[in-house]
Amino acid sequence: MISHADAARRATMAPMNFVVRVLVTALALWVTSLVIPSHVDIVDDGTRGGTVLAVLAVALVFNLVNLVVKPVVKVLSLPLYLLTLGLFTLVVNAFMLWLTVWITDKSWFGDQPWGLDINGGFWWYVLAALVIAILQVVIGAFAPKRRH
Repeated sequence: MISHADAARRATMAPMNFVVRVLVTALALWVTSLVIPSHVDIVDDGTRGGTVLAVLAVALVFNLVNLVVKPVVKVLSLPLYLLTLGLFTLVVNAFMLWLTVWITDKSWFGDQPWGLDINGGFWWYVLAALVIAILQVVIGAFAPKRRH
């Protein structure tokens, strides 16, 4: 049985874990844009503060997409996960990245210069998603963790 104090502690840890996850994703996105500069671009206004805000906004959208859409896609594509022994994860991650690019497209928000842009076809999305996933694991290993 979970006590009231344990439930309250868990409720306060969840938002902090999400914030840490967004920060880890932001760093992974930024490093990916440096590793694959000709195909992955963080669209910003050119200032340092604008870059930081754009990376954080894209990371927030990417985490929300992964939180809301990815579980549904994983359930619907379960046979493909089984058939490919889990390699379909790369395709799903590329789709989540494409969805993030689509949502953060600067044309949605008028002339505000922020978002994520990936030039090239499907394989660049797969490569970018793979690099981001690897960087999230590496950076996440050093991130503070709150356990219940």
